[in-house]
Amino acid sequence: MYIEQGFKGLHELWRYAVGVIIIFFGWQVIGAGPLVLVLIAKAIESGEYPSDIAEISNLLGSNLFFFLALLTFVIGFLALYLTLKYVHGQSFISLSTSRKSIDWKRVIFTFFLWAAISGIFIGLDIFLSPEDYVYNFQPGPFLVLLLIALILIPIQTSFEEYFLRGYLMQGLGIAAKNRWVPLIGTSAFFGLLHIFNPEVAKIGYGVMIFYIGTGLFLGILTLMDEGLELALGFHAANNLTAALLVTAEWTAFQTNSIYKDISEPEIGWEVFAPVFIIYPVMLLILSKKYGWSNWKERLTGKVLPPGDIDDTLKI
Repeated sequence: MYIEQGFKGLHELWRYAVGVIIIFFGWQVIGAGPLVLVLIAKAIESGEYPSDIAEISNLLGSNLFFFLALLTFVIGFLALYLTLKYVHGQSFISLSTSRKSIDWKRVIFTFFLWAAISGIFIGLDIFLSPEDYVYNFQPGPFLVLLLIALILIPIQTSFEEYFLRGYLMQGLGIAAKNRWVPLIGTSAFFGLLHIFNPEVAKIGYGVMIFYIGTGLFLGILTLMDEGLELALGFHAANNLTAALLVTAEWTAFQTNSIYKDISEPEIGWEVFAPVFIIYPVMLLILSKKYGWSNWKERLTGKVLPPGDIDDTLKI
């Protein structure tokens, strides 16, 4: 079972507390160092002192800002790996999945499924509301963006999945001895990590329904499938399409994308439809494909140490 994979390492509560500190320090302090230094240098040179993400992107250039912002997650991922190895003595595979090895077919399937769905909805919105978009494609800057995105976005999204749906999911599950606490806890934490995004400031706290709902969806994927593979593919596809296809001055991703959204943002179908319609349909599709059963046990059941695992949960 996936959460029980945490028992394969040293799993005392204090180790997880130390691990979270190490990971956050690597991610938010060391990882942010290059961005902060470059920003200070540019601000002193230009005499401009930006106050929001759009102004920072304009000052540094969107591709450089995008690269430095994503670099923080590379350092965060390294901190997580070192924590796993030296604080917990746990293998990377056991944090990834309950299977003997990572099932890349699962990653690829959800990646292309969600990339296709996202592309269709974005294209449909552009077709129905062309006045809300301007064509933003510039071959040179876009090719640089494409290179940065293809290399670093999978690292960024994987870090978030391994940290939240992996490290914290296993740690909270072992501590609480059940599955519903880590499911709800990591979903709420996923939402809180996005609370300072410019989308929240621009649209309002109602957009947190989308972030928390997405975290809940990814948590359900992880627990039902007993591994991170489906969540990894989905998350990478979601952020890649967001970075490459459409940008806006009020979003976290300021990129040289193909289109730019110039509409006045508001709480609408794009917030509620994924959480209440699209994600449930996705769960139905995936449950049929992978033969999921025992939903109540997998999502709310007990977390037991090795030797005491309920046979009904085996896959």
